[in-house]
Amino acid sequence: MRFLTAGESHGPELTAIIEGVPSQLPLTEEQINEHLQRRQKGYGRGRRMQIEKDRVRITSGVRHGKTTGAPITLIVENKDWKHWEKIMGAAPITEEEEQDVKRKITRPRPGHADLNGAIKYRHRDMRNVLERSSARETTVRVAVGAVAQVLLKSLDVEICGHVLEIGNIRSEASAFESIKELKEKTEASEVRCLDLEASEKMKKAIDEAKENGDSIGGVVEVVAVNLPIGLGSHVQYDRKLDGKIAQGVMSINAFKGVEIGIGFEAARLLGSKVHDEILHSEERGFYRRTNRLGGFEGGMTNGMPVVVRGAMKPIPTLYKPLQSVDIETKEVFSASIERSDSCAVPAAAVVCEAAVAWELANAMLEKFGSDTLEDILESLENYREKARNF
Repeated sequence: MRFLTAGESHGPELTAIIEGVPSQLPLTEEQINEHLQRRQKGYGRGRRMQIEKDRVRITSGVRHGKTTGAPITLIVENKDWKHWEKIMGAAPITEEEEQDVKRKITRPRPGHADLNGAIKYRHRDMRNVLERSSARETTVRVAVGAVAQVLLKSLDVEICGHVLEIGNIRSEASAFESIKELKEKTEASEVRCLDLEASEKMKKAIDEAKENGDSIGGVVEVVAVNLPIGLGSHVQYDRKLDGKIAQGVMSINAFKGVEIGIGFEAARLLGSKVHDEILHSEERGFYRRTNRLGGFEGGMTNGMPVVVRGAMKPIPTLYKPLQSVDIETKEVFSASIERSDSCAVPAAAVVCEAAVAWELANAMLEKFGSDTLEDILESLENYREKARNF
């Protein structure tokens, strides 16, 4: 599968086109809307979430509730577009009309793509950069990931993202019986955290950052279960599935680090405390005693739960702005402020979940075929049986 997204933060709509989804997969707009709503929740979100009530329209590739195998088009309208038509319209405007349009942005904000993008694409108005580099684009990435999750669920694979850390507050509750339990507990938390005591401390830390005109980041974790052994490959660098997942997670706005399993902690431990011993039973076949490597060995899944963590920096749009330099006058200014959140880590857990789901779904189709759901299920069950009896 592959996908492209298009659209600006304050444009008329956001669009994604997905190619390669197998036919006969039951898919509805409501299944996608559920995840879009999850993305908009979370303690610390800004005013934009009060304006936008994201809903998807499927305009191709699905007929009577089932995929056809043709490209799927997903569209999410920006409700705020009515206030931005003159500023963001596609049609040419006259010099006279240009006077009515909001002034061009010439002050790059630290931590954003503004200056780099302006230099690269020769834009004297940096709105041409910030509109596309905005995290608003993650809306349709979550929609794309929702389609991937529908596919994974049909293949008996479950996935969920949750928050481990916000600022210096860390969740101490990491054990859960099932993905269902993890989902229920995180959906009930305003910060998507399993640890109720830590959740309250996280909310206080967010409030404190907001009061100080600052922002706060954190760490999210995605867990996926019931994946077969052998997704990905060891034979080439670009076929290693953990590498693909790392790239997908790092492509999310504001993410600056990725871990698989215990990640960087592995560098501080002896080998005997890192690697997972192999066991065997007639019921399960081969499995591991522990899961420190997060479900991967040699770039391939090993049948244990896949565990991926992503580190999100604090949002760079601050209400006590940092110093910047005007690209026209070269004068020093306080960086301009666009509407922003004080913390988007809970929402980022949903985006990260979508990014991981996409890579896992792709790997399943690479391994088991991609034309029709029925054929994929047959191939998957046959493979699982052979793996159990290996």
